[in-house]
Amino acid sequence: MSTATDQSWTQTDRAKAAGKLMLGWVALLWLIEAIDLATGHTLDGYGIVPREADGLTGIPLAPFLHFGFDHVAANSVPLLVLGFVAALSGIRRFLVVCTAVVLADGLGVWLVSPSHTITAGASGLVFGLFGYLLVRGFVERRPLGVVVGVVIAAVWGGSFFLGILPTDSGVSWQGHLFGLLAGAATAAALPRRPAQALS
Repeated sequence: MSTATDQSWTQTDRAKAAGKLMLGWVALLWLIEAIDLATGHTLDGYGIVPREADGLTGIPLAPFLHFGFDHVAANSVPLLVLGFVAALSGIRRFLVVCTAVVLADGLGVWLVSPSHTITAGASGLVFGLFGYLLVRGFVERRPLGVVVGVVIAAVWGGSFFLGILPTDSGVSWQGHLFGLLAGAATAAALPRRPAQALS
């Protein structure tokens, strides 16, 4: 049942909330990288270190850490766009999706990435949001969601496919692959939203 407060939450309100959230999120990534630079890249060591107990702490931290401003820049636009689109269906649901992707992706990276490496960056989450948006419309049987998935696949599908291939030793294809799978699985696992769901 919708309350009076729910009814006042318009699509414009949702768009504004989603936009503010993602602009703030991306700005935070740049701020953290500026702090990392100012401290001699001391934050880089807090990424995911495979199969080491201390490396588990990197699972929730890694999506906020990057290896330089070029790394942040590469993730900023897709995170901003895909995050905004995903957050339009509700901030609470969006945060659930992000949490599920970060945890599943991080655990996958921790289990299978090469020893003596550190994985960090928001790209696992980006791939997770891509996978989520690809699958969500079909799971919920919403024509608009299907169209969104098709458009996203047309725009970014090629580069995302290349991103899960082990072609560059300096890129965590494991993080990309597990992020993509986690996002798709989350879309399939979450209950369908009621027709008038507002969050």
